[in-house]
This record gives sequence, C-alpha cells and structure tokens, in this order.
Amino acid sequence: MSSTRSTNTPAGPSAGTAPVVVIGGGQAGLATAHTVRALGMGRPVVLEAANRPAGAWPHYYDSLTLFSPARRSALPGATFPGDPDGYPARDEVVAYLADYAARLDADIRTGHRVERVRAAGSGGFEAVTANGEVFAAPLVIAATGEFSRPHRPVLPGLDAFTGTVLHSAEYRRPEPFAGRRVVIVGGGNSAVQIAIELAAHARVTLATRHPLRFMAQRVLGRDVHLWLHRTGLDTAGWARPLLTGGKGTPVMDTGAYRDTIAKGNPDRRPMFTRLDGDQVVWSDRTRERVDVVLLATGYRPGVEYLDGLGALDANGRPRHDGGVSTTHSGLGYVGLEWQRSFASATLRGVAADARHVLSRLRERSRSGRRPARAGRTG
Repeated sequence: MSSTRSTNTPAGPSAGTAPVVVIGGGQAGLATAHTVRALGMGRPVVLEAANRPAGAWPHYYDSLTLFSPARRSALPGATFPGDPDGYPARDEVVAYLADYAARLDADIRTGHRVERVRAAGSGGFEAVTANGEVFAAPLVIAATGEFSRPHRPVLPGLDAFTGTVLHSAEYRRPEPFAGRRVVIVGGGNSAVQIAIELAAHARVTLATRHPLRFMAQRVLGRDVHLWLHRTGLDTAGWARPLLTGGKGTPVMDTGAYRDTIAKGNPDRRPMFTRLDGDQVVWSDRTRERVDVVLLATGYRPGVEYLDGLGALDANGRPRHDGGVSTTHSGLGYVGLEWQRSFASATLRGVAADARHVLSRLRERSRSGRRPARAGRTG
C-alpha cells in the first residue's frame, strides 16, 4: 500500500478513463480497490459521494460496535489496531478506513456522487457524476453496499401515526428519548443493541414477527465468526436459513442481551396489529400510547444509479451470481448481503468477495464470454 490522491475538485465534463471504476469508498470499495492492485489490473478510480472515504460508518449510532473481533475485521494489507480480540467501536472503524484509504494506491475521488451508469459504445461503461463528470472503464464495480438506503416497511397506520417515526439510521444516542415510550420494530443485532441502550432512559419494547434467537458470540473461548469461517458455514447455502432467520431472528450475544431482555427491560412482544393515532394496537387487542416508533428494519442496496442500465430486477435489486452481473459483462458487485457468504456485507467478508468477483470478470473479459441471463437476485 502507498499514497493515495483524494479530491473533490471537478475535472470537467470528461474525467478520463480507468481500468476499473469502483463506485463507493466504504469498506467494500476500499477492499475492491486494493484487490484491483493486487491482481495487477491497474490503478482504479474510486468514486465516493461523501467528503471522506468511510462509507456509512460515520452515520451510525454513537455506541455501535462491530459484531466481529478486530482480528477478523481487517481489510487486506492492514491489521486492525488495538486488541485483536476486542470489538471495535464506530469511531475506531471510521479512523481505520480513513487511514486505509490514505495509504491505498488508488485514485480516490471524494465528493463524487454517481448518478447513473450507462453502457459505452466500446462495450464498457461510463459513470456519470452529479456534477457532470464522466468516468469510462471496461469494468465497473458497484460497491455502495447494503447500508446506504434505509428500508421503511409498510405497516398499518404508520403513515398516520401522530408520534415520532424514525429509522435506526437516524438514531444517534439515547438521551433525547428520556422518559418516553418507545417501540422498536425489528429484532436484529442493531435493534437489540439500541433497545438495551435506550432502556436505561426510556420504556422500550422490541416488536418482532418472530422470537429472538440468541446465538453465542463466543464458542469454546473463540469468537463464533472464526468457527463459521473454519467450518464453511459462512458460504454454505443450506446454512443460510439458520444464520439469517430460521425460526427466529438471530442475535449475536455473550449472554448479556438475553439476560437483560428476560428481565423485561426492554421487553419483547409479538408484532403489533396496527398504529392508530398515537396508539399502538397489540396482537391481544390492547392499546397503548406510544411516543416513538423506531424502525430497525434494515436497508436495501444503494444501487439506484444502475436503474437505466437494465441490471436490476423489478424491486431494484442487482441480478447477479456471487456478485458477478448476469446481465452485463464487466459489471460486478461487492458488499451485498449474502452475496456469497454470511459475512459478505461486513468488513471481514468484502475482501474475499472482491477477489472472487474481479477474478471472474477478468476471466470473462479474456475469454470474451457474455453473461448468462439466468442467475439469482441478491
């Protein structure tokens, strides 16, 4: 790794060509750029909408910590500082990504929001930014990942709810909710972490469609992510229901979460029937006034710049096979949830996926093969 050039200075209507254009400068984009260099594919251009290459991390809630230890969360070529068995906090991840980008031999352009990707006459692509710059390349990797577009589900009465509605993407700290009645919709890791933090200041309920299913964070003294990797469960398709839902929403836990929720602060209840004014109507038909509904309902891939290319399905999700587009030669994805493994959308999974995708795209380019139209949607 060596020095990098980051800039938000416009370069005119035509910004030139690159061997690979990477869209997104977060963990997926940075891992992809490093892999481009490692595979000898030239010096990539990384286009990042924000003013720094850190992806969605600066926008998460203050107390967020990684769900995998530092030793399992490093990007290629740079160990994560601090306790290797510790779980880095949000600001530590932001600092790590900034340092990684500063030493990465790539042309990183911050302040460059890609508005659309179009096919070029040469068979490659052109990425067009909000300020009209055009970056041409034979290969484009969409690395804006899974966490840039908050998902707001359709819930009965939600649009007419007279209290406060916010997504977990807007939550920062618990103090503004002191003394309020809060219902959190969702039961994943972030939902539980936020609920327990809020419960010290407010009365909180987790409303979920399925019971919470706690998974041991550590097994035989080692983090579960180590065992998932060593046993192959990370990438085993048959294991996906066990790791992502099954008969309950999985939550990584050292035991503290389970014990706290068992005591009823916060409590967990079946999903409510509807919202009515400032009230929630529970499944047993009881009503309760609520101040805040917090949606911990996840995200959708932020790849709307591909809308006009024909690379997405009717729901706006990429058509791909393990991150390789099934609609366009030269187009790939890194950072999608379950792209190839349980860890695909995480720090510990993006590098392996980047190598897989770039190797397949390079092989396809050399052989002249066109993508099959079949393939799953991520």
